Amino acid sequence: MDTKYAKACPSRTVMDVLANKWTLYALGLLRQYERPLRFTELRRGVEGVTQKSLTQVLRNLERDGLVTRTIYPTIPPRVEYALTDLGRDVGALTGAIADWSKANAGRVHAARAAYDDRKD
Repeated sequence: MDTKYAKACPSRTVMDVLANKWTLYALGLLRQYERPLRFTELRRGVEGVTQKSLTQVLRNLERDGLVTRTIYPTIPPRVEYALTDLGRDVGALTGAIADWSKANAGRVHAARAAYDDRKD
């Protein structure tokens, strides 16, 4: 086997960002609404995510240039997140994953049930 995924491999850099399920959901919401969203809007839109997890995801997305964070000097401060051009570009990948998931969820659930029903 000649394929190696070295630590410096570009695909690992990208997968480290996108492999987190909360990352895919946050990007999906920002892509779906096509406007900046406040933290609370993102949190309400991703059922089950904790404040800590979403905060970390958004920081990583900002660090990697996929999301911008804008702070408005109001009381309390208003913070909005929006996709960058790079974030919109990655939407083609994340959108394809979402589309595939919707189209094949039934088959995956059926395969799981068949596996779980086996008497090994």
